[in-house]
Amino acid sequence: MPPRDEPFAPDAPSGKDSAASADGAKPSGDIAALAKGGRTNFIGFILRLAARLPFLFIAGRLYGAESLGRFAYAILVVEFAAQLATLGLKRGLAAQLARTSRPHAQVVADGLLVSFIASAAAATLLMVFPELMFPNSTAGEIDRLLPLIIFAVAGSDIALAALAYRFDIAATVRARSVIEPWTISITAWIFFYLTPTDGLILSYIASMVAAFVASIWPLLRSYGMPWGWNPRPMKLARMARRNSPLAAADAIEWGSRRLDLAVLGLFASPAVVGIYYIAQQVASLPQKLKTSFDPILGPVITRNLQEGKLTEIARQVSQVGFWIIAAQTGVALALGIPGEGVMGLVGPNFVGGTGALAFLLAAEVVAATAAVSETALVYIARHRNLMISLAMLALQAVLSVVLILTAQALGLPPLFQAASVALALALALGFASIVKARLLSKLLGAPVNGWRWALVWAAAVASLVGWGFTKLPEWAELAIGIPTILGVYGWIIWRRGFGPEDRELFRNKKGGGD
Repeated sequence: MPPRDEPFAPDAPSGKDSAASADGAKPSGDIAALAKGGRTNFIGFILRLAARLPFLFIAGRLYGAESLGRFAYAILVVEFAAQLATLGLKRGLAAQLARTSRPHAQVVADGLLVSFIASAAAATLLMVFPELMFPNSTAGEIDRLLPLIIFAVAGSDIALAALAYRFDIAATVRARSVIEPWTISITAWIFFYLTPTDGLILSYIASMVAAFVASIWPLLRSYGMPWGWNPRPMKLARMARRNSPLAAADAIEWGSRRLDLAVLGLFASPAVVGIYYIAQQVASLPQKLKTSFDPILGPVITRNLQEGKLTEIARQVSQVGFWIIAAQTGVALALGIPGEGVMGLVGPNFVGGTGALAFLLAAEVVAATAAVSETALVYIARHRNLMISLAMLALQAVLSVVLILTAQALGLPPLFQAASVALALALALGFASIVKARLLSKLLGAPVNGWRWALVWAAAVASLVGWGFTKLPEWAELAIGIPTILGVYGWIIWRRGFGPEDRELFRNKKGGGD
């Protein structure tokens, strides 16, 4: 018998399913809410794309691949520590708020406090042992202060999760898609002329502080001050323990997208790591489409679990899964087909990372099913989900090392090692997608599948069109080819793949339901 305050007691469904809305003809209120949240975040994705590309250009052209490699490894360690410091509350906070009778402002304050305690422990460790962040170089004074930013990163994540529970997705868009990327782009350019050695680190610190302020301000406006709040140490300890599977799942999912960089850093030079980092940053842009739905999908799933609507959850996961796969495939084609031109924008010496970029973009597409399935599994089968994620991470690590050693044994150029870890990531994520979708389908007693054949036809036609543009000058390939690929792909998906509920994603209703 699980503890009384377990977020959702069953590790498998009870069998009761009161969802009567499987007829599919009329979009439900939850689907409309998911569509509205995804629509808002898709705008945020476009804004983030427009702001992130200048940073990649500035970092590649001004700072160079070697400085980028050093920066990338340090940020990798700091963000992993911040991920752990959230203690699973990015997703677990929705469950805390859904089942409590306490004022929500006090619950959020508890979450922020326990996260700050964990952040203090992580920051102290990294400040005492800076070589964990800079294994191949000496840490300067600014570098040693970098771990303090963990407080801002973790605090911002929890504040935005609390706002998402109230369907305030616009706050996430402002903080993550406008303020954070534009701050790092602008300050990276300014700091290069003031202190080129520390410019990238300082610009990252500035962007995270700006995002934290942009997260806390709307949180205070929405929830108000936690009047009458008294910290409860034992309750905080139970919260941390209860969320440990969520924290581990979040850390593993996050780690799966960084393990490739960590493994590569053990075998390759900082310059190769820097080139791979650029490819990773470009490829991670489609990933933001998946995370766009996380803040809104989590609360919807928790509410339906409380009501026993298991079939409804399967329908929602499949629906959102298709939206994400469709969008990520289109973006992957638009960035991958003219990949040499995209990487060349950062600098001529980055073109060698095109192979890695192609595998990373493919990985984002195959990862969509696992990521969306996990959004439900973390509530109804947390421990089994954790085991699958650990198996995936182990598989990725083994494949990465084997493929890198194979490339070295064959005498292939160093950048083939970068492509090797990207291929290992794609294969591991494909394994996780199959296993997690099958498990969720079994637990919910309903099919979970975001795949539709229209994706194949749309991708085939868009690829043919894109191949034609690769024969043109690079400026035309990028300026005309990318929008054309997206346009052709989108038109086919709209005509052949979208049904009434899919079109809800693009319907801007006023005064509509949830």
